[in-house]
Amino acid sequence: MKNSKTNIMMVALLLVVMAALCPSASAAQFANEKLRYVISYKWGLIHKDAGEATLSLHRNGSNYSIMLAARTKPWADKFFQVRDTLLASVRAEGFKPLSYQKISHEGGKYGKDDIRYSYSGNTVTGHCTRYRDKKGKVSKSSKTLTAQGDVFDMLSIFYYLRLIDYSRLKQGHILRTTLFSGSKVETVSVRSLGVTTIKMRNGTKREAYHIRFNFTTKGKKKSSDDMDTWISTDSSHVPLMLVGQLPVGQVKCYLL
Repeated sequence: MKNSKTNIMMVALLLVVMAALCPSASAAQFANEKLRYVISYKWGLIHKDAGEATLSLHRNGSNYSIMLAARTKPWADKFFQVRDTLLASVRAEGFKPLSYQKISHEGGKYGKDDIRYSYSGNTVTGHCTRYRDKKGKVSKSSKTLTAQGDVFDMLSIFYYLRLIDYSRLKQGHILRTTLFSGSKVETVSVRSLGVTTIKMRNGTKREAYHIRFNFTTKGKKKSSDDMDTWISTDSSHVPLMLVGQLPVGQVKCYLL
C-alpha cells in the first residue's frame, strides 16, 4: 500500500470499504455495538497475529458516537508499534458526520487529524486541522476541503457502507462516494463481486458479499492499493474479513 496506508492500522481503518441503491440515510438506525477484530500478517511461511482492533458505536442523544482503537501485538511492536484511536460524531437523523479525530502513535511518531463538518445546501465543507510531532516539536497546519453530496471520513464511512442493499447489486456493479481523509478529498469506489462462502477464524463457514474497494484522488489518481472485504449477508452487514496488500506480505482482518 502507498503513502500513509503502509501499516497495519490503515488496513484496520479500511474496514472501513451509493446512495442510489441504499436505504434512505434518514431512516438508518444502528443499535449500540462493539466489534472486535484480529489482524494477521502473512509473508511466505510467516503467518502470525500482528494486532487487534475494536470498533464501537453508541447512541448519544441525537447523535452516534463511534470509536475505533487499534494496536499491534508485542512482537510486532519491535518492528513498527501502533497505538491509534479514531473518534467520530454523526447525526442519527440523516447520518451526516459532525466531527472526526484520528490520534496516532505510529513507529514512535505522533499525529492528530481533526475535521469539523459544516453544510450549506448540497455543499459539504471539512475544516481540517493537522498536528505532527517532528523530533519533539509539534507543528500545526490547516486546510479546507469541499465536496458535493454525501461526504464521510475513515470512520463514519464504515457504517454508511453497511446501509447498502448488496442483494440488489449485479455482479461487477460499482458505487461511489466521497471521503475526507484529513489532507485530501478521495473517491471511494465499491465493486460488488457477488456472494461467496468464506472460512472464519474459528473454522466455521459464513455466507458473505464479496466487495472490492478502490481509492482515488482528484484526476482519478490511485491513492492506495485495492482492498477486498467480505460482508455478512444478514441485515447487520457486518464486515467479516478484509484482505490488504503491504509492500512486503499480506494482512488479513478477521471478526472475532
